[in-house]
Amino acid sequence: MPTALEGFNALPTERAVTQLMTCCASPGWAAQVASGRPYQSVGVALAASAAALAGQPWSEIEAALSAHPRIGERAAGESADAAMSRREQAAVSDAQQSTRAEIAEANQAYEDRFGHIYLVFASGRGADELLAEARRRLANEPDVERAEVRRELGRITTHRLAAMLE
Repeated sequence: MPTALEGFNALPTERAVTQLMTCCASPGWAAQVASGRPYQSVGVALAASAAALAGQPWSEIEAALSAHPRIGERAAGESADAAMSRREQAAVSDAQQSTRAEIAEANQAYEDRFGHIYLVFASGRGADELLAEARRRLANEPDVERAEVRRELGRITTHRLAAMLE
């Protein structure tokens, strides 16, 4: 039986891109990662992913952001990426109503300041920690925040791609 990585390497390009888009909704990133196949190991694929994401223009990062729900909001639908988002944000769903309301306020303040959603690697992190992180990042200058968004998107993408390929 082939491994997940072998199966991914064997996919037609269009299907590989579709699968990759569940990890990161940047069409440029997905196309670049798909075109680098076959990968000899998951580690090599993850390194190629990181390099591809680092080289994407901000418009591609914005495309990826558009596929993420706000922290604390339930991702709609039955798609694989919606299910991943729900799992990644499980701690927020279980938080007290007052904490969820504070997160919603922080989300709105963040969007007003930066013009896009607050993106953070949420897996394994509690609601209070994610709220504190949003408040900290609200003080960032826009160029500093864009760098943080790229870094967080990279963490999310690596986590999802590793799960898909292992």
